[in-house]
Amino acid sequence: MSMVDILRRRCSQRTFAPASLPLYQLSRLLWAAAGYNRPDHRTAPSAYNNQETDVYVALKEGLYCYDAGLNLLLNVNAEDIRHLTGTQDFVADAPVNLIFVADLARMQLVEPDEMLQMAAIAAGCMSQNVALMCAAEGLASVPRALIDRERLAAAMGLGLNQHILLAQSIGEPMPARANGAGA
Repeated sequence: MSMVDILRRRCSQRTFAPASLPLYQLSRLLWAAAGYNRPDHRTAPSAYNNQETDVYVALKEGLYCYDAGLNLLLNVNAEDIRHLTGTQDFVADAPVNLIFVADLARMQLVEPDEMLQMAAIAAGCMSQNVALMCAAEGLASVPRALIDRERLAAAMGLGLNQHILLAQSIGEPMPARANGAGA
């Protein structure tokens, strides 16, 4: 599939089938967001290559943090906090909710008043990479900013220098109803 075809398929979808994603597919999405595609550089840019933005993964089984260097999910806790990743009803049912968290302590050479803006740009690039990978693989996704950040940060155990920038819900698209008939 060409990049033009992938861009044509990319759209925000807010309904998801309940099935969990296979781990290989989740791994590909995380690599698209923050994986290394060359020595010490990731698939998405960051200011001065600070790599300040971490990707957390909220699943039914618990909360994880993606370790890009090892391409592993590190367990943070065993709680299902998907319902806290946004204010919309559908987030609790999405099989995967990614949470993009900037650690401002890692931002070298960036003026303090520019840190959140630079980190937000990096997170937007990461989220777009995920959206394009979802489009290529036939998955539904939607980036989101409507988040009770204080409540979610507390549930995640984030530190003072860590800031939630955005979240992204992902899953298999909900199958269309037979013959277009609604219930």
